Amino acid sequence: MSHRPLILALAERASVLANEVGAACGGDVQLPARADDIRNAFKAGRPVIAIMAAGAVARIVAPLLVSKHVDPPVVAVSEDGSVVIPLFGGHHGANDLATQIAAGLGATAAITTASDLAFGVALDDPPAGYTLANPDRVKDAVTYLLDGKSIRRNGQAAWLDHLPESDDGEWLITVTAEDRSAAVNELLYHPKTHVLGMGCERGCPVEDAANIAKRALRQSGIAPGSLAALVTLDLKADEPALHAVAADLGVPMRVLPVDLLEAQTPRLANPSDVVFAEVGCHGVAEAAVMAATGERGELVVPKIKNAKATAAIAKAEDVVDPNEIGRGRGCLYVVGLGPGQPEWRSPEVTRMLREATDWVGYSLYLDIAGDLNSNGEKMRHDFPLGDEEKRVRHALELAGEGRSVALICSGDAGIYAMATLVFEAIASDAVSDAAKRTEIAVSPGISALQAAAARAGAPLGHDFCTISLSDLLTPWEAIQTRILAAAQGDFVIAFYNPVSKRRRTQLAHAKKVLLEHRPDDTPVILATSLGRPEEVVRIVPLHDLQVDDVDMLTTVVVGSSESRTVATGDGRTWVYTPRGYARKKGTELKEHGA
Repeated sequence: MSHRPLILALAERASVLANEVGAACGGDVQLPARADDIRNAFKAGRPVIAIMAAGAVARIVAPLLVSKHVDPPVVAVSEDGSVVIPLFGGHHGANDLATQIAAGLGATAAITTASDLAFGVALDDPPAGYTLANPDRVKDAVTYLLDGKSIRRNGQAAWLDHLPESDDGEWLITVTAEDRSAAVNELLYHPKTHVLGMGCERGCPVEDAANIAKRALRQSGIAPGSLAALVTLDLKADEPALHAVAADLGVPMRVLPVDLLEAQTPRLANPSDVVFAEVGCHGVAEAAVMAATGERGELVVPKIKNAKATAAIAKAEDVVDPNEIGRGRGCLYVVGLGPGQPEWRSPEVTRMLREATDWVGYSLYLDIAGDLNSNGEKMRHDFPLGDEEKRVRHALELAGEGRSVALICSGDAGIYAMATLVFEAIASDAVSDAAKRTEIAVSPGISALQAAAARAGAPLGHDFCTISLSDLLTPWEAIQTRILAAAQGDFVIAFYNPVSKRRRTQLAHAKKVLLEHRPDDTPVILATSLGRPEEVVRIVPLHDLQVDDVDMLTTVVVGSSESRTVATGDGRTWVYTPRGYARKKGTELKEHGA
């Protein structure tokens, strides 16, 4: 399974059982959940474990079912924890999940797929390390076996030992790395015993890398399904062409340190002083596959090359677990939680937080996201308020080690938050080369500006800007210039970091300047602790704005000269800024004498 299982329960009372299930299968717990949460996880291809009636789960996902070959695992667990039922995706991990969970709970796994019950093996879902070349023939093979007949076998794999065998069986099961077509009555399995090594110039075209990889496979005579991984030097962790080749072959890309590759020099068929001068080891493609396949590894295809790339293939003594080879390219998710409440957190951010193994951030922000870490599996890296640059460097270095890291901010990560510092660190020498080669994804969040505007109405209906009043990183003179320009331009203005214990004069200065350029009854929104239980949103006229009514948890939004207030029948007062069309139309009518 490529995704961690998601354990969902509709009721809070299932929290103890949900955590037990999570501990049993290494999944993430979400509760209380809704039917849409189950559907969204299913559509994302994520294994779903629902603590609720099996029939209810089936009805929720039924409209989304495609076929047993693509549907993700769906497992139902009874609310008393006594029965675990794999509903869909039995041969794509659901049976294994159910068995694993049942063992952890001391429950019964209700496995119903025929080949599992009869032989203890799912022929269309081979274990890790094997691929089935012709899954379209499984149904006929299983029917044949369930009729009490035996098969012939060519090649060894312990997981097939429970099948009935005879020398005159009509069906043949073959385990081979050879690249060939299956016979009519044959199931053809490829063991992942081979590793493809590659090197290339920086910025190598994808076509050049793909061509040399295909040539190596043709020369080896092995099936692509017998490749366990694409391996290379860690300097190439961010090389797009190599990632493209790995994705096309359906294998993970793993990177190895230069000293490990250099240690393989006595085993290389084509050591190169030129390569050593460039990267610090006498070979990349050959050295990487020899390191990946171990002391008993055999070089099947010595280094071949074209103008831009090199490739080599080696065979291991047994199937290869790519997780035991080097490391993957690390990933840094820079995410914004929004103002704080889960409902304002985007699905993309939620996915990233779940996928990350490590969370880095201000302790309060990590606590706010705690509903996604109820089983404590995420490694927390807590930092106090401040130390933003240390936070960023720490997150990047963790990702440089091959980890999946979430750098967590409030609001939007790109608005007065950590995303900028990430790219500043990469542009400087503040972090290691490995950290600079990590994959980065920035996900938008609901900013304090958006949240405040939504709570108060529609103050951003026309041109607006944001200004931070903090002079920690920006000279006060520059801030003064921006306040004046925004006042003269008649922008709606959102003030971030309006006051602190140390700073008490900047907001007062801004009020003074604004009163010189817009009416004294201009509406001002004071939005404090947005999205949290203690949320307070007030609307005051500009002339009544008091510094003592504002703290660092308050976002201040000052309307333009066109901003208005309106009361609704329920007694609420709203702020809006007209888009300007009505006033423009009225002016045109007057000009034409209408």
